[in-house]
Amino acid sequence: MNTIRLIAFYLPQFHPIPENDEWWGKGFTEWINVAKARPLFKKHYQPHIPADLGFYDLRMPEIRKEQAEMARQAGIEGFCYWHYWFGNGRRLLELPFNEVLRLGEPDYPFCLCWANHTWSNKTWQKTGRSTSSSILMKQEYLGDDDYTAHFYALLPAFKDPRYMTVDGCPIFVVYDPDALPDMKHFIDLWRLLAVKNGLKGIHFVGRTNNASYTEVGQRGTHNYSLPRTDKASAFYQAVRDYGFDAVNSVGRLRAELMCKGVINHVAKRVMSKYLKFDILDTFRQDKINKYLITSDDYAEDVYPTIFPNWDRSPRAGKSATIYTDSTPEAFKKILEKAIDCTENKQQQHKIVFIQAWNEWGEGNHLEPDLKYGTGYLDIIREQIKK
Repeated sequence: MNTIRLIAFYLPQFHPIPENDEWWGKGFTEWINVAKARPLFKKHYQPHIPADLGFYDLRMPEIRKEQAEMARQAGIEGFCYWHYWFGNGRRLLELPFNEVLRLGEPDYPFCLCWANHTWSNKTWQKTGRSTSSSILMKQEYLGDDDYTAHFYALLPAFKDPRYMTVDGCPIFVVYDPDALPDMKHFIDLWRLLAVKNGLKGIHFVGRTNNASYTEVGQRGTHNYSLPRTDKASAFYQAVRDYGFDAVNSVGRLRAELMCKGVINHVAKRVMSKYLKFDILDTFRQDKINKYLITSDDYAEDVYPTIFPNWDRSPRAGKSATIYTDSTPEAFKKILEKAIDCTENKQQQHKIVFIQAWNEWGEGNHLEPDLKYGTGYLDIIREQIKK
């Protein structure tokens, strides 16, 4: 039996909240975008309609239990919940995870990823890139008092026996390490607080693309440069330099650059940004898979990300990026490569993140749909039990 540690990112979005009622209309959840999606070209697979679980509401404990059992049976070790803390105690979409914590069920492992990014009116709005953007909820970094409050808000989760660990330390992923003006200080502070409160420490994981339109480690920069596809190691090292224990690598942009060429990709970006053209960008899933994992992902402290599918058209319409021919069979190939990537790592570090369990608005999910049923979960079960 393979000992890979598969962790699936989990979106706690599918329940109404007052903020979404105000921004998008009473009762809004992203199921509205999912159900309204339509094919944009011949053989385009949309809409993705959920099968076994239906259009669920994450306020229901029965749904959360069924999700966990589904994932457990497939061989996924646990969920990594997207966690939102905007500063000064402001949170969104916290109810599902808070209920998991409060009720002690489902009895299924979990960890958290701080999705430290600002929300704008483009978050779930199916409009083109030419639409003007306005901020709905700003991500702020308010210093030690707020960092400390953030830690203590999560301490009950860190101490929960279900919380996933590496080398005895709770896993905490940061979505955008470059965004914090004092990332290294933040990590040092939380490590001190962890030990003070009886934890062995925190296993910090910094998430990063392995290609970018900005230079390595430039926080909040808008100075774009021609992207490189051969600098993965530099991006990973920048994360290590902040003090992270490990890197969660994301290879989508690099794979897209490799598939269509840097110049082509840049030209489309310029046309979209400056000429206000909405350009549908399509890639074959098997071609993306070919470039998703790099040789640098074989390092002991790098945890790669794999994608079963990707189609942002429910959110972005004709300005979406779409992976075509995304099938369980194509997913099998990248999962096999990810398993090979972990072969020589210590057991605790054999981590691979799957994006995602239920990002339906991005056509990015393992949960069963009407077309493939449990096909993706069946592939995982088959590979894990080898």
